[in-house]
Amino acid sequence: MQVSSIIEHIINWLKSYAAQANSKGFVVGVSGGIDSAVTSTLASRTMLPTLCLEMPIHQASSQVTRAQNHISHLQQSYPNASSHRVDLTPVFDHFVSAMPLVDEGSSRQLSLANTRARLRMSTLYYFSALNSYLVAGTGNKVEDFGVGFFTKYGDGGVDLSPIADLNKSEVYALGKELQISEEIMLASPTDGLFGDNRSDEDQLGASYDELEWAMSFNEEHAGKLTSRQTEVLEIYGKLRRANQHKMQPIPVCCIPEELRSN
Repeated sequence: MQVSSIIEHIINWLKSYAAQANSKGFVVGVSGGIDSAVTSTLASRTMLPTLCLEMPIHQASSQVTRAQNHISHLQQSYPNASSHRVDLTPVFDHFVSAMPLVDEGSSRQLSLANTRARLRMSTLYYFSALNSYLVAGTGNKVEDFGVGFFTKYGDGGVDLSPIADLNKSEVYALGKELQISEEIMLASPTDGLFGDNRSDEDQLGASYDELEWAMSFNEEHAGKLTSRQTEVLEIYGKLRRANQHKMQPIPVCCIPEELRSN
């Protein structure tokens, strides 16, 4: 992979898209993870105004520290990079208190996790509208087009996706070239939506390397599979089927022409 050339390609693509959209710059949610670190760095390298938003909601201190350190480094390196911190914890807590009481369970946990992502999306678009910026998404190819590991109208609600054609391993390759901090490069990927230390792998049941392999799996050229490979294919297939509604266009009920006539 020609990492340096890919970086330049993405930077030029971002600048071109912003010009066509008559946009002044970008706003990026920075979480302390590799995807948002790479995306915010690429956006900053366009030299267009890039606003990095930190939006904690009962966030683990390690995630907060990584995000703040990364943002500080960007601001020291790029004069066009700025930041703002919006503590959404009280907003989230108020939302929870306004909802009907229900039994604790996985469905409620997932619903509230998705609510966190949607509150952040609303915040990103608030600043986007204030500044005439584009919301730059941070999803990678495995998440966005493989297993649908994102929140509909949450982190899936963006204006453009700079790294969505890159597998997670390729994002790390860009991160190394962009000199993303070691604390981010070595951190276990997590969406940080549950207020605990669960990783993406804990939620998905497979690592990103395994899911990348499943995405590229060709049964015609496959030899004998190990039990783990068989299990990963099953995990990948189950996730992909369950999340198709996220990866497909919103279905529209088309009215037959004969029903339009009197």
